[in-house]
Amino acid sequence: MAQTVKVDLTREINPNFYEVWNSKKPNKVLKGGRNSFKSSVIALRLVYELLMVIKDGGKANTVVIRKVANTIRDSVFLKIQWALAKFGVLNQFKTTVSPFKIEHLPTGSAFYFYGLDDFQKLKSNDIGNVLAVWYEESAEFNSFEEFDQTNGTFARQVYPPKGYVDFWWSYNPPRNPYNWINEWSAQVKDAPNYLVHSSSYLDDILGFVTPQMLEDIERIKNTDYDYYRYLYLGEAVGLGLNVYNFSLFKKVDAIPDGERLLYLLFAVDAGHQQSATACLCLGVSNKGNLYLLDTYYYSPRGKVNKKAPSDLSKDLQDFERDMLRRYPYPVRKRTIDSAEGALRNQIYKDYGTRWNPVAKKTKATMTDYVCSLLANGRLFYLDTENNRIFESEHRNYRWDERTISSDKPEVVKEDDHTCDALQYAVMDNLRDLGLKY
Repeated sequence: MAQTVKVDLTREINPNFYEVWNSKKPNKVLKGGRNSFKSSVIALRLVYELLMVIKDGGKANTVVIRKVANTIRDSVFLKIQWALAKFGVLNQFKTTVSPFKIEHLPTGSAFYFYGLDDFQKLKSNDIGNVLAVWYEESAEFNSFEEFDQTNGTFARQVYPPKGYVDFWWSYNPPRNPYNWINEWSAQVKDAPNYLVHSSSYLDDILGFVTPQMLEDIERIKNTDYDYYRYLYLGEAVGLGLNVYNFSLFKKVDAIPDGERLLYLLFAVDAGHQQSATACLCLGVSNKGNLYLLDTYYYSPRGKVNKKAPSDLSKDLQDFERDMLRRYPYPVRKRTIDSAEGALRNQIYKDYGTRWNPVAKKTKATMTDYVCSLLANGRLFYLDTENNRIFESEHRNYRWDERTISSDKPEVVKEDDHTCDALQYAVMDNLRDLGLKY
C-alpha cells in the first residue's frame, strides 16, 4: 500500500484551476495558451486520484493518449513522472518504455501510454479498471471521431467503485477559428456533462512563470502581437491571407561575429514534369538560430527537355558538395517530402546518401512551427543570388481564400517550393531546434 503523502496543493495549483480540480463532470476540456500549466494540473489530478484508490486498497489504471506515439517519451511520460515526484511516490513506481507504462509496484495499478497511430493496440486493449483517459495535445487529432473510436473501448472498462470514466482533453487552440476542435469546444461548452475551461499565463499567481519565460513572452509580444495572442493567450486569432509576416525574415550578409554554425541541414521539395525542385542548405548556430545559406532551384517550366531523377540526383549531390566546401560543418540531417520516393531512391542508388522522408502534418501546423522561429527572431537568410527565389516565394506565400474559412485551410499551390522545403526542414528537426515536440 502506498505511503500517505501530504501535498499542499494550493502551492501547486493556481486558483483558476480549482473549478477543474473539483469538477464531477466526466468530460473536461482544458484549452489555453502556452505556459498556462493546464497539463501540469491534469497530471497532478490523475496521479492524486490513482493514489487515493491505492490508499483505499484498490487497483486501477489511467490511460494517456497522444496522436503520435513517438511524442510520448518527451511529453506526457515525463509529466506523469513529474507529478508522481511531487507527491513523493515516484520510487514506488516502475517505468518502462517498451511499452510505455508506469506501474505501482505493490499493487499493479498503472498509467498506460498510447499513440493513436497504433490504433490496433488501443482497439484490442483490455487493461480494465479504468479511472480516466487523457488526450494530450488534442488539437493534433483530425476530428472528434478519432476520440470516439477509443472512448467506447475504455468506458466499458470503468473502475467499478467509481462508476464512470473521466475523459480529459488538453490543447492550445489553433489559430484558425474554424478548426474542428475550436468549433467542437464551443459546441460542448454548455453541455451538462462537459466542463470547458480556458487559461493563460496571465492566470498564474503562484509564480510558476519564471522571469526568463516572461522575457521570452514579452519579446514575442513586441515582435508579432497576433502570434503572441495565439501562442500565449490561446486566442483563435485567424489566419489572414499572408501565411507569414515577411518582415520577420531577417536578411544578412554573413553569419554575425560572435556566432558560429554548428551543423548543416538540407531539405528538398521535389518536383516533377511541371513543378520545380528546391533544395535548401541551412545552418544551425550556437545561439539556436537557423540560417538559410543558399538555395538550389530547378524549374522545368517552359523547357522542352526536362531533367530526369538521375539529373536531379547529380545536381543535388553537386550542390551539397559545393556547400560543404564553403561551409565545412557536419550534416545533421537531409530531409525530403515523404511522398517523393523516386528521387530519394535515385540519390541512394547513385551516391549511397539517405534522405529522411519527413512526417508531414497539416499545412496549418507546419507553417506554425516556422512562425514560432520567426516570432522568436531566429530565422535568417543570406543575401545571395540563389536565395532571391526563397525571398520571393515566401513574400508571396498565401492561404487559399476558398479554404480560409474551413477547418483545413490550404495554401495556394503555386511557386511555393522553397516554402515547402523550409517546412520540411523545421518539421524534421523540431527537437534540435528547441520547438515544442
